[in-house]
Amino acid sequence: MFTNENSADAVYGSLGESRWSMECDENVNVLSLWWNEGTCHLMGYDYDKEYFQTLPPFTHLHPDDLKHTMTALQNVLNDQSGLLKFDIEHRFLTANGQYKWVRSVGKPIRNEEKKRIKFYGLITDIDDHKKNELKRQKDLIDALAAVKHANNAKTQFLNNMSHDIRTPMNAIIGFTALAAGHIDEPEKIKDYLKKITTSSKHLLSLINDVLDMSRIESGRVKIDEKEVHLPDVFHDLRAILQPDIFSRGIDLLFDTLGVINEDVICDRLRLNQILLNLLSNALKYTNPRGTVSVRLIQKPKAPKGYAHYEIRVKDNGIGMSKEFQKHIFEAFAREKTSTISGIQGAGLGMAITKNIIDMMGGTIEVHSKLGKGTEFIVNLQFRLNSNPIVYDKIDELQNIRVLVADDDVNTCYSVSQMLQEIRTQFAIQSGDEYGAFTIDWMMPDMNGIEVVRRIRKVIGNAKPIIILTAYDWSDIEEEAREAGVTAFCAKPIFMSELREVLTKPFRLPVLNKKQEKLNHFEDKKILLVEDNELNREIVTEILQNIGFEIDDGDIAVSKMKYAKRNQYDLILMDIQMQRMDGYVATREIRTLPDSQIANIPIIAMIANAFEEDKKADLEAGMNGRIAKPIDIAHLLEILSNTLKGD
Repeated sequence: MFTNENSADAVYGSLGESRWSMECDENVNVLSLWWNEGTCHLMGYDYDKEYFQTLPPFTHLHPDDLKHTMTALQNVLNDQSGLLKFDIEHRFLTANGQYKWVRSVGKPIRNEEKKRIKFYGLITDIDDHKKNELKRQKDLIDALAAVKHANNAKTQFLNNMSHDIRTPMNAIIGFTALAAGHIDEPEKIKDYLKKITTSSKHLLSLINDVLDMSRIESGRVKIDEKEVHLPDVFHDLRAILQPDIFSRGIDLLFDTLGVINEDVICDRLRLNQILLNLLSNALKYTNPRGTVSVRLIQKPKAPKGYAHYEIRVKDNGIGMSKEFQKHIFEAFAREKTSTISGIQGAGLGMAITKNIIDMMGGTIEVHSKLGKGTEFIVNLQFRLNSNPIVYDKIDELQNIRVLVADDDVNTCYSVSQMLQEIRTQFAIQSGDEYGAFTIDWMMPDMNGIEVVRRIRKVIGNAKPIIILTAYDWSDIEEEAREAGVTAFCAKPIFMSELREVLTKPFRLPVLNKKQEKLNHFEDKKILLVEDNELNREIVTEILQNIGFEIDDGDIAVSKMKYAKRNQYDLILMDIQMQRMDGYVATREIRTLPDSQIANIPIIAMIANAFEEDKKADLEAGMNGRIAKPIDIAHLLEILSNTLKGD
């Protein structure tokens, strides 16, 4: 018998109209549960049903709310003061199968033996309030996450930009200094100027990424259409990417198919951005000895006065997941896998690319498989130049058979089509002598130069032999001349350029290999630790020109571990490397057992030339630092001061 049973009405009166009562034992085992008419109506049930007089306990609670509801009940039962009230928010299943947020409030009344407890309480509908509150909380959490993501993205973006911008700056300043030291060597000057131009364009593209994303988001980017010669665009692209191609050991293939109209009206800067972003992306995510291909196709059935082009950029790199393909064109998007650790990039390239293509009225799609590679397909339509070039017939090339040798079947097919267009008749007699030869420089079984040597032994010097290549040929020009090469033709190959090569007499210049060396450091040998091919080339030539012997590599610890005493006089250590950063490498070298080797002078080469980084240099055991881009005079001063005690 409950001694305070008569107080139930007073409890209900203080709590409200949607009433409930529950009888349970001290372990919260429910013995009975009852709702009044108001509670039944609140939950959408019919009060007349006897079901609610024997309602199974807690079956209508949301599973996620059961634990904390039971805990709250147990806490009230364990309270000996009798002051603690059951007051909790939870979800309850309504008659329509939906959960409703309610507030349950109750007070216990114990019987004389204190083994049976009866709760009297009420339920209040708080569904709208609770859902609004939860929505506000979710919005705040999402907003906080968005701010955090934006801050992290901006921080990463600025860090990447700081490093990436200094790399082409280093090339520009370094090659400018080298050019000044070889003013009487035209071929070297030409090579340096070409690399300066390439690096300048790369630097411009990085700066444009930063500016364009802001301008695109504010709607201030405009398309500036002018006359454009497509071969110039693609050859400039190849030159810009040349350092990355060599440094990563990737095979880059260019080819064209059905390109009749080479002169169009478009925004050259934006087209170059599209191509550079797609190719840079492909090169970054393709492993060494992998392949990246670019194909330009002119599609038929374009409207009159227009040309429709399809650009396919394909690689056999790491690929991407189906889920990430949905986000690839979002700003700062990068798929986070261990495979891509160490890859530089701000994550803006694909977002900018998509926006530019949209503004140019084109489309882009991506196809990718993890571990298999990725292909981007871009479709663009350009107005044709109002004054197209009309090619005259070349009488000298009529009925001449041409041998096309290339390990890429697409290139062979494309060049063959062009040659048939150039000639009005095609000699098919098997006994016809070849009138010209086009040979790919890089073939799997034998390089093009050796092929030329063998052909010259058979045919003599009368027929032209043209080398097709997607690479910089300046380093092999002298060898090519000696072998008998008539001319070079850069991939991708366009009709206008092939005509010019076949009709214009070529004479390759003799390279002047003379090189004056300063003798200040002739007996000194430096270990250059730099994993960027372009930077390594610059520093190597600078140091060799002043007399140093240079050994290079990107694994400094291993080199020094097995080095002999006095094998090296000094180490130039790049700080930012993928395998092991320069600080870690320096610390490990300082712990080598041979004290003479362990104490070798180490000069840091660092892109982040901030004062606060000097402390890190000293803590790692560095003897000094040189900032990138490298100031040659400052470098010589540091080297002189470091080695003057030897």
